[in-house]
Amino acid sequence: MSNTPDLHILILAAGAASRMRGADKLLETVDGTPLLTRIAQAAISTGHPVWVALPPDRPARNAALDGLALHCVLVTDAQLGMASSIRAGLGAISPHAAVMLLLADLPEIEAGDLARMADAQTLHPQAILRATDAGGRPGHPVIFPPWSRAALSAISGDEGARMLLRSHAAQVRMIALKGAHATTDLDTPEDWAAWRARTGR
Repeated sequence: MSNTPDLHILILAAGAASRMRGADKLLETVDGTPLLTRIAQAAISTGHPVWVALPPDRPARNAALDGLALHCVLVTDAQLGMASSIRAGLGAISPHAAVMLLLADLPEIEAGDLARMADAQTLHPQAILRATDAGGRPGHPVIFPPWSRAALSAISGDEGARMLLRSHAAQVRMIALKGAHATTDLDTPEDWAAWRARTGR
């Protein structure tokens, strides 16, 4: 029997996207596909179970996931910050599983990036694995092994898992992804316009 824990992917898609001034960045298209759909498809392609944390007031996000082989988790207190999404998602996933936290607003993340992270988890099942860009700048996704789940469930506010990553720095192993795949995060209409002008996507 393998000593590597099962890996589940939790996509965090319950944020308000307030800096988009009325638009929803998770529904912005990348290569002709809504960003949330694209991220979910990449996660599904790994073959690992996929969960998506969603707010109660964004039906278009649910619609973007229609027909995909994944599980949706409703975050009733999403307005309290990212920690609420993490707790809601973890509550639906076996406590014995490792969990990849994947932000839904990373337009350059590809299926191959997630496969690289999953492969690293089989080699280092007890480490916290954090993606970086090609230059070593930390980003996302991050894989948390089962031993860290209790501390991860106890976080609060909108800090995400930053404090946990700092307090367990000795257990964190960095995994470099291509280019700026792990760090490109577009929060405003201007960010999206500049990115599209630069990449042609």
